[in-house]
Amino acid sequence: MRTLDELREDIDRVDEVLVRLLNERARVACEIGRLKKELGVEVYQPEREKQVLAHVRGVAAEGPLGSDAIARLFERIIDEARRLERRVVHEGEAHGDEAYRTK
Repeated sequence: MRTLDELREDIDRVDEVLVRLLNERARVACEIGRLKKELGVEVYQPEREKQVLAHVRGVAAEGPLGSDAIARLFERIIDEARRLERRVVHEGEAHGDEAYRTK
């Protein structure tokens, strides 16, 4: 049986991967924000958000987290992505923690 410390090390490694992936997703969201600005498209796209949530709910069947839990997590991820997009649209580039401050 693995020790508590070993399991926590696994969690730490997974968390590092998650942070990198979330930052990669955020960079793409910034690109989307720039494109939306260029095209004059609204940042808030409720139908697209519904599509994303439906997609991740389907993927949730592969693991122990239920689809509702995954949807709640992704609602927060989408909220942060929307905030980044708005910042790009209204203020230009979004970088680091500055991008997460609201006015």
